[in-house]
Amino acid sequence: MSGAVQLRVCPERCLFDDPLRVQVSGLSPGQEVTLRTELTDEGGELFTSVGRYRAGSGGELDISRSPALEGGSFTGVEAEGPLWALEPQNALRRLVKKDVRSPMQLRFSLHQEPPGAVLATAVQERSFLGEGVSRLEVRDGRVRATLFLPPGPGPFPGVIEIPGTGGGLLEYKASLLASRGFATMALAYYNFEDLPKQMKTFHLEYFEEALNYMLQHPKVKGPGIGLFGHSKGGDLVLSMASFLKGITAAAVVNGSVANVGADLHYKDITLPALVFDPQRIKFPKPGVGDIRDVLNNPLEEPNRQSLIPVGRADCKLLFIVAEDDRNWKSDFFAQAACKLLEEQGKEKPEVVYYAKAGHYIEPPYFPLCKVSVHKLVSLPVIWGGEPKEHCFAQVDSWQRIQAFLLKHLNQESSSSKL
Repeated sequence: MSGAVQLRVCPERCLFDDPLRVQVSGLSPGQEVTLRTELTDEGGELFTSVGRYRAGSGGELDISRSPALEGGSFTGVEAEGPLWALEPQNALRRLVKKDVRSPMQLRFSLHQEPPGAVLATAVQERSFLGEGVSRLEVRDGRVRATLFLPPGPGPFPGVIEIPGTGGGLLEYKASLLASRGFATMALAYYNFEDLPKQMKTFHLEYFEEALNYMLQHPKVKGPGIGLFGHSKGGDLVLSMASFLKGITAAAVVNGSVANVGADLHYKDITLPALVFDPQRIKFPKPGVGDIRDVLNNPLEEPNRQSLIPVGRADCKLLFIVAEDDRNWKSDFFAQAACKLLEEQGKEKPEVVYYAKAGHYIEPPYFPLCKVSVHKLVSLPVIWGGEPKEHCFAQVDSWQRIQAFLLKHLNQESSSSKL
């Protein structure tokens, strides 16, 4: 050995969506080692990944330049491989952060190859609240939410983030967006406090209240608000953009162009939930369903009653589409939305497709969720995606969503200065 082995993980503390840098020194030239990464979620579930490496001629190792060898969780030069290749012990577990006030701790250990003695260890904290970001509980009228405000006097571009069918109040995306400069509301809409316990009937007036709260907030830059929704949150975002005023830009991640899961009411208008046929569930593995084809086609009668009239939307639209989404045909839905807007003479939205990405496109470096229990069909389903390609989609789309929102939410104030 050329000296004591040192394992350096940089930075020691960062936001969860920050890149990873791992370096090793003090190995023998050409020495083969194993890098093991562990993360324990809030429920005690252990996620692990393993990378196998060979040290350089100087006994050094930098995983942003050194290729991972065969036999581990990933191969090739993958700087963030230890993160995106994490897998749970329970195959049905999805990594979710519920309390953003505490960081997640990654534990790294370097082992002799073949696996043996531990040569070095390191720890990294990845947080969801940037320094100086404020977390404010919102209990205003019927609205149940959390508002995250960046440090400083503001005002800041405002965003409402709406999750999928899991219910409750999830804050990790909103807190990360606020850490990047957006005044972001994480909005609950069922199964939280005094909100409805089940996904049965929703009223768009509730979402309108949340929109008005943001429009009137002194720390939120007007004149309009941005929306950001995934899955069921995506069709709620499209419904808001189609019926409500004060929305400048809306980003939809693997969303539907039809109302799904529960009837939606607004004033004297009702969008019934799109009908699905459980007989169309396929079972690629015993007890694990593929539900991509269960929904009826919303472009055909009588299903058009569930179609969201996106041609009425006057805001800028961005669709993030995973081509291997097994939850539903998000690629078909995005194309249908484009057609509906074109029929009304509206500007074509921006659509970004990601090959081999699955349904749960999260902020960067969340591991791919391959299988978990679906809230509505009450059985384990596959979500699609390949880990490496899915990671690329998360990193790229996260940057695109921020750039899209920043561009259009700042556009009016920028124009007024010219």
